Amino acid sequence: MNNFLKTIVLVPIFGLLLASGTNSLAQPKQDPKAGNSPQVSTKADSMVVVTSHTINIAGKQISYKAKAGYMLLKEEYGKPKAKVFYIAYTLDGVADPAKRPITYCFNGGPGSSSVWLHMGTIGPRRILMKDDGTPTAVPYQLVDNEYSWLDATDLVFIDPVSTGYSQPVEGVNKGDFHGYNEDITSVGDFIRQHCSNNLRWASPKYLAGESYGTTRAAGLSGYLQDRYGMYLNGIVLVSAVLNFQTLSFEPGNELPYQLFLPTYAATAWYHKKLGTQFSDLPSLLPQVQQFAMGDYATYLLKGDNATEQEHASIAAKLATYTGLSTQYLRQTNNRIKIFRFTKELLRTSGQTIGRFDSRIKASDVDNAGETYEFDPSFNYATFGPYAQAINDYLGRELKFKSDLPYELLTGKVQPWNYNNVQNRYLNVSETLRSALVKNPSLKVYVGNGYYDLATPYFATEYTFSHIFLPPAQRNNIKFGYYQGGHMMYTVRDELIKLKKDIGAWYQGQ
Repeated sequence: MNNFLKTIVLVPIFGLLLASGTNSLAQPKQDPKAGNSPQVSTKADSMVVVTSHTINIAGKQISYKAKAGYMLLKEEYGKPKAKVFYIAYTLDGVADPAKRPITYCFNGGPGSSSVWLHMGTIGPRRILMKDDGTPTAVPYQLVDNEYSWLDATDLVFIDPVSTGYSQPVEGVNKGDFHGYNEDITSVGDFIRQHCSNNLRWASPKYLAGESYGTTRAAGLSGYLQDRYGMYLNGIVLVSAVLNFQTLSFEPGNELPYQLFLPTYAATAWYHKKLGTQFSDLPSLLPQVQQFAMGDYATYLLKGDNATEQEHASIAAKLATYTGLSTQYLRQTNNRIKIFRFTKELLRTSGQTIGRFDSRIKASDVDNAGETYEFDPSFNYATFGPYAQAINDYLGRELKFKSDLPYELLTGKVQPWNYNNVQNRYLNVSETLRSALVKNPSLKVYVGNGYYDLATPYFATEYTFSHIFLPPAQRNNIKFGYYQGGHMMYTVRDELIKLKKDIGAWYQGQ
């Protein structure tokens, strides 16, 4: 899940103080999901609970260990600096763990825990959603995830400092972790330390990130390689953002208007605002993409130099592809900002659409507003189910208990430090390009949702078409497309498809 583009600017809008609290562990009656009594380590800053479980994935029963707890992150000379909470899953009966792949997983924000990938698609347990990705009735249900990636790889879910249960140690400034460079360093150091502690340096190593987690993953590809000589086998990018210019609706930056347009069109088609002229997305999207990179791009570059005839012609074409009126489009200078679109598309029916998943609808008290009051694809469709899932799962099944609130998505990381990119947009695609060139065997899988208005698929395509890899290495990048939003895996059919695609990708490494 993603929070970093709450206002589609470079710096998010949260700023809160870090909560304090105490941790405690208990050993309640053993849950049937855990085969053996939990093993508990209660060392002050590195509490860990290990439980045993079984699951059926792809018709095969798998036994595995779950480890939930803290790793004490230290400075170079051994001084503690943070308690990083993580949950790791390892397959039982592996003779040589060095030959078993391991994947380090995280979401984004900045300020997000790893709960979304963990409880939605990758981990061995998931929150049950309706087949269309909307929530069931409260209380929600946790089920075995037969589409987990655990059959292909061991898994480690990392909560960066100030998310989940992770915290700086007493006396350490939380700002030491809240920034692009600071985050890359702390998460990268965690991965290095975890690999060393668990003898996994010889294992095939992967990263899996979603949203700003893809920004982190690209940055880590360079940091791990250049700082520690840790060369990765692969990176999974779910709903990617590597170049922030593609998403920032700032005066003078025309690029997002082009790159969001295909997702606007897909959304309008889904909500039946385009009439019957387009039967499906394959017949619609290639036309929109060609227009976005052709006549529309030329028009945007002209600015005030465009003629009245061009203004009218572009407005008519945009109306065809977006379902918005030509009058409204002319009022916007034929430039559709994301939050206006989420309010305007279904305004006549008194509804708004989601940013994370534009299929999801809701209504506001003020139908004349400029933007929606809340994102229905987050506040209605995902936040409650995932909050219940992780809090219940940690205590009931993993036997880890804490007096702290588990921070799913927090503003406590704000202000996020972007000092590394003063007076320019953050663009980590060059870091990823460098890692790919230095490590020609590195492979990247990019998963995109057609209804994702947070990180549109066409913006991701644009970014990857501008990193200028040598021709021989362009095949190292594989794209997958899904009939869902930012969290495409909430839709059952797309969860199944993602599992199939990722399984084949791991096998092909």
